[in-house]
Amino acid sequence: MKPKLAMIAFGGNALLRSGQKGTYEEQLANVENTCEQLCPLIEKGYNIIIGHGNGPQVGAGLLRHDAASKLCGLPAMPMDFCGSETQGSIAYMIETGMERVLRRHALDRKVVSIVTRVEVNPQDPKFCNPTKPVGPYYTREEADRLAAESGAVFKEDPKGAGWRKVVASPEPIKINNIDIVSELASEGHIVITVGGGGIPVVDTPQGHKGVEAVIDKDLASALCANQTGADEFYILTDVPKVYINFRKPGQKALDTLTVAQAREYLAQGQFTEGSMAPKVRAGILFVENGGGQCIITEAGSLGDESCGTRIIK
Repeated sequence: MKPKLAMIAFGGNALLRSGQKGTYEEQLANVENTCEQLCPLIEKGYNIIIGHGNGPQVGAGLLRHDAASKLCGLPAMPMDFCGSETQGSIAYMIETGMERVLRRHALDRKVVSIVTRVEVNPQDPKFCNPTKPVGPYYTREEADRLAAESGAVFKEDPKGAGWRKVVASPEPIKINNIDIVSELASEGHIVITVGGGGIPVVDTPQGHKGVEAVIDKDLASALCANQTGADEFYILTDVPKVYINFRKPGQKALDTLTVAQAREYLAQGQFTEGSMAPKVRAGILFVENGGGQCIITEAGSLGDESCGTRIIK
């Protein structure tokens, strides 16, 4: 019998927990703990593809580039370059943590990382309305100067911390080398790909070109899950299930959501943008495009057959 394939999107807490500084040691320990939770699926014979976020890490990278530019005159690198840096470094930590877990459990699997470019449409309307804040905070004067020099867009932080550059978050349309990802996974290798949503690129006659944008990692993982024929799509977060009326009177955990129900709750504003709403949209995308079921849950619940909230047709 052909093994089942699971696409697993690591949430931000798989790398960095609230109150932590984000040291290498902290992040590696967090990653290893999350990898440990995948063992029930691996022991059942599942093939595994892992996606992950990189928000705090790419933000820290942009800060380092900015500081090096100001202090040492080193040229700051563009966002697509910083995305590739964090893809590689986070994948390295996941490989290390996963290898330790596999050895501990005497599981014979190889872990393979692919620095992944993800194509977006240069005409995506979201490029006309950038909303995703990235990088350091600036004063109004600094932001105005940088905007005039570079053409970048800056917006004031709602909490008054300063001004930050904002970039678009376009839809992913094509994952580079997806056939290789699929082949490696079918051979039983654990594949790490579409890190941080992938490095955003547009296709040109000369080849792919990086753009300043941030692709939602759950949407990119859903696309990867569909294009590799995954049976199940797991989105790991810091709560055991999806809730309506979250942290309000009448809070209710949801065991199962049809696509129609999920759309209705989204229309009602039940799920917070920047938190649960993108995860639910990713689950809808996966199921509507031929996927079996999407399970949104916390990593520690993966061994439970009834874990999480399941999005189905």
